[in-house]
Amino acid sequence: MPYAAITYRVKPGHEEEIKKIFTDFRRVDTPDFTGADGEQAGRLLGTAVFLKDDVVVRVIHYEGDFAAVGRHMAAQQGVHSAEAALQPYLAEPRDTRSPQAFAQYFRDATMDTLVQLTVDTHPTGATAS
Repeated sequence: MPYAAITYRVKPGHEEEIKKIFTDFRRVDTPDFTGADGEQAGRLLGTAVFLKDDVVVRVIHYEGDFAAVGRHMAAQQGVHSAEAALQPYLAEPRDTRSPQAFAQYFRDATMDTLVQLTVDTHPTGATAS
């Protein structure tokens, strides 16, 4: 089950305000999401948000089609509320008001995956040296 990370820069000195936005975040209406064809495309398994200085990273644990995750999130009222609250603190403003604009931002802000290690990929029977 893969992970993805979305990153963006914020103005330093607003850590408490940004923390409150994410603490008060309204979760998605359902963790299950569909693809463009309306069929089941996957599930959100978890999310974590990290803040350090001027960088926010949102880590998404999911199964299924990652493009469908972006479409699902773009349709969530809680996401739009959080985006509106974040606007004054963003180092670079972004347009996320429409589902298409949000999906574009989501694609552009996704970090490159270098490696993903899980217990499922751990070599069985490995011994410590």
